Amino acid sequence: MPSHSHFQPAPPSDWVVRFSGLLPRGARVLDYASGSGRHARWLAGHGAHVLAVDRDAQALATLHDVTGVDTLCVDLENGVWPWSAEGGERAGFDAVVVTRYLFRPRLGWLADLLRPGGMLIYETFMAGNERLGKPSSPDFLLHPDELYDWARGWGRVMAFEQGRVDRPSPAVVQRICAITAGDADAGRLPPSSAST
Repeated sequence: MPSHSHFQPAPPSDWVVRFSGLLPRGARVLDYASGSGRHARWLAGHGAHVLAVDRDAQALATLHDVTGVDTLCVDLENGVWPWSAEGGERAGFDAVVVTRYLFRPRLGWLADLLRPGGMLIYETFMAGNERLGKPSSPDFLLHPDELYDWARGWGRVMAFEQGRVDRPSPAVVQRICAITAGDADAGRLPPSSAST
């Protein structure tokens, strides 16, 4: 953990914890739009090699001394895509983790970052959340079944949920775990938090 005693990261998402448990030790994981890196910290603490990517340099700076985490400061919406063929970062991640973030113009590019058998773990807000708080703009809220319909076009959906949750605070969310072709153990699901 970082030496910044004033910094207390939020706990990781139960959804991310559940499905990242299927990753092998040493997995190469992209924490996309990582913010201050609550998932990067957790994943690295469980043996992953994590690239935390965000446009907020100050948030990424809190990760500078976390073993197993590298950072990349880039604008994921308007900047040059860092995984382009023209000398960008090497893609081929074992997993891509995205939470509390949606930018539709580049949503379709996320699956291309996964190696064969790679896993997408995604959780963010959906329509209906505007009645409970922020975000409330349709630009930042998924349509019903949107992640499911998208993921079926490039991979296999292992788990999908959508609806209201009450913790950590009331929200309407959509969650998916999907894998690209090539995983021989694709049928194995992790235990739910209720059965652990």
